[in-house]
Amino acid sequence: MDFSELWGAVFNFQDYAELLPLVRNSLLAGAVLGLVGGMVGVFVMMRDLAFAVHGIAELSFAGAAFALLIGANVVFGSLAGSVVAALIIGFLGVRARDRNSIIGVVMPFGLGLGILFLSLYQGRSANKFGLLTGQIVAVDTVQLGLLTGCSVFVILALLAVWRPLTFASVDPELAEARGVPVGKLGIAFMFLLGLAVALSIQVVGALLVLALVITPAAAALRVASSPRLVVLLSVLFAMVSVVGGILLALGGRIPISPYVTTISFVIYLVCRLVGGWRQRRGLDRKAGPALPGVRVTAGVERQDPAPAAKTALRERPNP
Repeated sequence: MDFSELWGAVFNFQDYAELLPLVRNSLLAGAVLGLVGGMVGVFVMMRDLAFAVHGIAELSFAGAAFALLIGANVVFGSLAGSVVAALIIGFLGVRARDRNSIIGVVMPFGLGLGILFLSLYQGRSANKFGLLTGQIVAVDTVQLGLLTGCSVFVILALLAVWRPLTFASVDPELAEARGVPVGKLGIAFMFLLGLAVALSIQVVGALLVLALVITPAAAALRVASSPRLVVLLSVLFAMVSVVGGILLALGGRIPISPYVTTISFVIYLVCRLVGGWRQRRGLDRKAGPALPGVRVTAGVERQDPAPAAKTALRERPNP
């Protein structure tokens, strides 16, 4: 394959105007899932759960593969696998050391189950490939309704526990001393994270789900210091990655996931360069901490308990 053939496979916009109306549902679903991924990703970064996202994605892949094998709804199978993995990690992985070891056990087990179920599946190979790379370009009205309903539930649940969850994520010891149910909030968030991961798999597949849940939030933390601005930028970056990936994938012959992950990575790279430039010019000193209780020094995030304690005393959440 020469360069012109390669370029035509990646970017080919012939009859693009006629194809664009066919992905209206996909664009709506992508925008909604970008909103969910951006909001959840901020808490994932605050609670240091990036590795957990990958572990949940593997068991979600196993659930989707099993649903494909028995002829059930793949979305329901993905949701079931994600929720099971999230609850296992949430109940057993109280401490970070225990959590990482549990994820290390769950992740290969889920991946092995998924490969087993796909090996037994005798249907179209495109269905198998879609579980790994995403298949949102083919979203129908029923799938759009299901994805939107689950996304609305995750968003409303996050908004309901936003303040105490933020408090518990920044300084769990102080939050627990103030009467915040840190353990229950952790399990509840893992449940919401499982739902978000399962929904995100519909976009980029099980192998590249980190690009939607982790990368936008990591990019926002590089350029923003206000907690509200971090959330807004994370949501914006996730939406741009998903919607832009769908629009680009429509003009090519390759799956959607390379477009989404490339856009997400480019956004992160630009934000990292901007953040480094701001640090060299001393602009971050005027901006304050990146998140409540987190101080950024020479590109390294460090816990600063004093601001967190002051914030907790000013904004004491109801138990």
